[in-house]
Amino acid sequence: TVSGDTLRYDTESDAANSEIEIDDVEALRNFLRVYVDITTLRLNSSGGSVWAGDEMARIVLDYELTTVVDGECSSSCVNVFLAGVSRQMARGSKMGFHSRNWSSGAIENYYDKWAEDEGWGTPFEFSSWIYADTQAETYDDLVYLVERGVDAGFAIKTKAPRISMWFPSRRELRNAGVLTE
Repeated sequence: TVSGDTLRYDTESDAANSEIEIDDVEALRNFLRVYVDITTLRLNSSGGSVWAGDEMARIVLDYELTTVVDGECSSSCVNVFLAGVSRQMARGSKMGFHSRNWSSGAIENYYDKWAEDEGWGTPFEFSSWIYADTQAETYDDLVYLVERGVDAGFAIKTKAPRISMWFPSRRELRNAGVLTE
């Protein structure tokens, strides 16, 4: 929804009950093209597609928007948030971090779908690809965090293996450079 100079992106409301998805990338771009006075993006999302979140972050960077967490911003939503030129969090809100994971069933489906195209003759060749791809993604994520002004030590903590979401305090987020105001 749009209100004045603010676009609200909310996947958590009863009406939305969704997550960050590929279709949201084009929707964000279209809103920003139509509503040229938008300067702020208010976020409330527990995350979703990593690729979609990264593309949305690229758009936010290009439009030089202020980002505000208003509710929750976790997982892939954090990359969208960090793209803001100014980054704020409404009182009572929270931001969540976790390491990436990929279920065995999803890995098996991915292998079955792409093995022939990618030339993976065995699951072991695929495993070697996963290992290299995971390292590259982790490196790229850490570089992005540091480039956005996040303390390197804090950035490393965001990649720690966890069973559940990590919700640092406002003070931790401010001290680490995640929040800029």
